[in-house]
Amino acid sequence: MPTHMSEIRVAICGILGRMGQEMREGLSRDPELAVVGGCDPRNADATSRGNIVVAQTLGGLLDSTSADVVVDFTTAEAAAENASIALGRGTSIVIGTTGLTEAQLETIDTLAQKAGAAAFVAPNFAIGAVLLMQFARIASRYFDSAEIIETHHNGKIDAPSGTALLTAKMMREARDTPFAGDNVSKHVVPGSRGAVYGDLHIHSMRMPGFVASHQVIFGGPGQSLTIRHDSIGRDSFVPGVAFAVKHVRGRVGLIYGLDKLMDI
Repeated sequence: MPTHMSEIRVAICGILGRMGQEMREGLSRDPELAVVGGCDPRNADATSRGNIVVAQTLGGLLDSTSADVVVDFTTAEAAAENASIALGRGTSIVIGTTGLTEAQLETIDTLAQKAGAAAFVAPNFAIGAVLLMQFARIASRYFDSAEIIETHHNGKIDAPSGTALLTAKMMREARDTPFAGDNVSKHVVPGSRGAVYGDLHIHSMRMPGFVASHQVIFGGPGQSLTIRHDSIGRDSFVPGVAFAVKHVRGRVGLIYGLDKLMDI
């Protein structure tokens, strides 16, 4: 596909999956971006699908087409491998896959530093979700009691969500003192108060009918505050991914969280 000089060439890992298909359609509508290819293990051989090349592996894809930035929505294991392949060729990568361990992130950072390229990782690309985290961080300075509820589709394999964990981390860092505990000493059903991350309770729900929803609920004397964000469709993540693709160029090393690029 012919491209203009100003267009950023994008390759998508996991292009045959639900998020991959959403990214292909959404990013292709951005006049500053050009989706030039994709990879997916469900594709047996390198083939042409529409006007782009789809290969089984990222290495195979980059052998047949060049890209400025790789976008990854696969699994944690595949994302770590794809990061190694992309960075090994000096190509920046934007990762929306959750579940990467601290060790994997450290390895990706080392590879990115060595390559002089960027590795951007975000648990959530919805602009509203990023703002939810920032609002929750502010509110944490004024409320001593808080809990997080996150709901995702029943196909999500990890819990709690990366967004919920990052939100909890940001909330805790905003305070000089721990959040207040509760007075429950008798758990009739084990785990009924949810998981505990530091001193914050996180409740995870998985069921059909949802894409992603996060609530942070604060309680204080005579009042409560609920901050909530809902992703109604996967298209809610496209603007954030496009923003990341456009802003990672020229950066080096691991960047974690869309807020780091949004200057908030």
